[in-house]
Amino acid sequence: MTIGVIGGSGIYEALPLENVSTESVTTPYGEPSDDLTIGELAGQEVVFLPRHGEDHQHTPTEASYQANIYALKDAGVDRVISTNAVGSLREDLPPQSLVIPDQIFDRTKHRTPTFFGDGMVVHMGFADPYCPAMVDHLATAAEEAAETTVQEGGTYVCIEGPQYSTRAESEFYRDQGWDVVGMTTIPEAKLAREAEMSYATVTGITDYDVWKQDNEVTLEEVLENAAANQESINAVIEQAVRTMPEDFESEAWSALEGTINTPVESIPAETRERVELLAGQYLE
Repeated sequence: MTIGVIGGSGIYEALPLENVSTESVTTPYGEPSDDLTIGELAGQEVVFLPRHGEDHQHTPTEASYQANIYALKDAGVDRVISTNAVGSLREDLPPQSLVIPDQIFDRTKHRTPTFFGDGMVVHMGFADPYCPAMVDHLATAAEEAAETTVQEGGTYVCIEGPQYSTRAESEFYRDQGWDVVGMTTIPEAKLAREAEMSYATVTGITDYDVWKQDNEVTLEEVLENAAANQESINAVIEQAVRTMPEDFESEAWSALEGTINTPVESIPAETRERVELLAGQYLE
């Protein structure tokens, strides 16, 4: 098995990997956010990719989500651990807490959420947007390795950004009973499902958003707490990699089965060539 790690804000250094190499790749969907760092941890092959680039040069909207997931797939990754910096929508989840969400509410507007189209229609189920088996595994790793508050489950509401929420938006999200708000789990989770990868995320809380009375979200606060979260998140990822079971099973690994609505003979050759890595076995 090969494990992919996508680093979120403040998580830009690869894990303590051995036999490390760096690989520059291209994809049919453009250039990934940065080079891939490939190495070994506890005998497991790990591929690390910074979502926003090494110098945080890509906004949440502009990050190369399609190319990033494609590059990991091409590198042999079949399970992905993501990390995200998020704001808390709950009093009992203070900054520097960790949440392993199991649901998403999508509020993005300007992102491409699929690898397909261009003469190929795919309708895929997404009721459980994070792989339940990976959520459980990450939660167990967090309880074992993180010296902070950890919540398993919860809803991540993903906003477009790059601006933070208005007070009205923040209060609305809180009234829905959602748990954290961030900018980067969509379309990453959707693309990982289309690529038949087991995918889940560890979110690190950096602020209380703006629902809390007299609270403002500042970049200074976010960066300070993201740096504090880095040690906990890295500990969780390392533990998750070290304890990843060999007999891990995920329904995501056959997610494309029965989802292609266009007859194979009607799919343009150019489209078929572009998605061969992702869907080739279903187009024979």
